[in-house]
Amino acid sequence: MFDVGRVCYKIAGRDAGKKGVIVEVLDVNYVVIDGATRRRKCNVKHLEPTDQVISVKHGSASEDIAKALGIPFTPKKAKQKKEQVKKAPKATVKKAATPAQKEKKA
Repeated sequence: MFDVGRVCYKIAGRDAGKKGVIVEVLDVNYVVIDGATRRRKCNVKHLEPTDQVISVKHGSASEDIAKALGIPFTPKKAKQKKEQVKKAPKATVKKAATPAQKEKKA
């Protein structure tokens, strides 16, 4: 039922309602999907399979899957590391002693 190339819809989670293709079968309960969804591991309980099967290879690239589904491919931008700015140490400010504290010291 859930084999590589099977088109299915996500029915749960952030990508619910979006179409995806099974790229890799991990075990009985988990598969890797890609397409209009994010490429990630997914529980088969969260998928609704369709009758459509696309000929894709095991572990195909996202661009190939988007082309096979007929959706536009938008490459993900790589996250850029922010430059670390060293902060100056905070200056400590001593509070003035209250009259009660002055009496205790004396």
